[in-house]
Amino acid sequence: MIARTLFSPEHETFRDSVRRFMEEEVKPNDDHWQEQGYVDRDAWKKAGANGYLCPTMPEEYGGAGADRLYSVILMEEQARANNTSVGFSLHSEIVAPYLNRYGTDVLKKKYLPKMAAGELIGAIAMTEPGTGSDLQSVKTTAVRKGDYYVINGSKTFITNGWNADLVIVVTKTDPTKGAKGTSLIVVDTTMKGFTKGKRLKKMGLKGQDTAELFFDNVEVPAENLLGQEGNGFIYLMQELPWERMQIAIGAVAKTEAAIEWTKDYVRERKAFGKPVAGFQNTRFKLAECVTQAQVARVFVDKCIGLLLEGKLDAATAAMAKYWTTDLEGKIIDECLQLHGGYGFMWEFPIARAYVDARVARIYGGTNEIMKEVISRSIGLSEPK
Repeated sequence: MIARTLFSPEHETFRDSVRRFMEEEVKPNDDHWQEQGYVDRDAWKKAGANGYLCPTMPEEYGGAGADRLYSVILMEEQARANNTSVGFSLHSEIVAPYLNRYGTDVLKKKYLPKMAAGELIGAIAMTEPGTGSDLQSVKTTAVRKGDYYVINGSKTFITNGWNADLVIVVTKTDPTKGAKGTSLIVVDTTMKGFTKGKRLKKMGLKGQDTAELFFDNVEVPAENLLGQEGNGFIYLMQELPWERMQIAIGAVAKTEAAIEWTKDYVRERKAFGKPVAGFQNTRFKLAECVTQAQVARVFVDKCIGLLLEGKLDAATAAMAKYWTTDLEGKIIDECLQLHGGYGFMWEFPIARAYVDARVARIYGGTNEIMKEVISRSIGLSEPK
């Protein structure tokens, strides 16, 4: 196998500590979280106390000022633990960076230290019932009235939505300008007029709280605007490559984990008097899976390197997201087949991985949208 060269000894020491945390604090509680539909806040505080939340945020705002490879390790080890319940990545790697990059110093001091400690949980509200991946068509409005914005609208499929203490809301401050009328505003969930709908029951990701959010004349101080009014769509486009890479990172790590579970299973499970691994079909299927996973790993690691250098473009990130999530579904399906009937049993990790993997081709922009982004990058677009 091709050796990975991204990580230093310090990174690997950090990986060991994260792996222990996942084994000791996350995996034993996952059944409970999946049954209740959300992660207990105590787990967030433990993660914060160990430095596993917002690690790349500046030290003055409660982070460690670490490079993004520490974030990559957190994502990989969560995937290796077969956990989709804790929404740490969205909190630390999407919500916090928006605040850090576009928020005022007042906002950053107010929210980031408590987010790093796990005392506040963050969410971002993009998707609406009628918009899906089309962020230019959001209907939620924010009307400026003196020192406040008044927000009206609704959002759905919001990760961390049930637990959230603050939400970055994608709004239209000028509905007549399309994408140029889009703004990002931080809403504190204690504000009057903000309500959380029911926790949504999903096919997979059962322990990850996902909710509907409603805004009924919510008055938000004008200083809660992130960056400049009307630049929200630009900010979203600037951050989406990292969001899509996070999905790709998790997809490859989960694919590799699924192969390891399956290798262990076929060595132990017997059929017709010999281990399942003794059949040529089993060996060839796993040889195909390992090869495909290795190709994906090399590509994703290259993309991570480009990201660290500030050279990763949107189309390449879209390629990584689309390719790895399609591959994840394909390989996990092959691995489940090699488990036979036991692959259909919920107590086996491959069954949970199979169900959880399906959404990766949808969130962060559907894979069809990824192909559209890629096609435009090579000079192809729909005729006017």
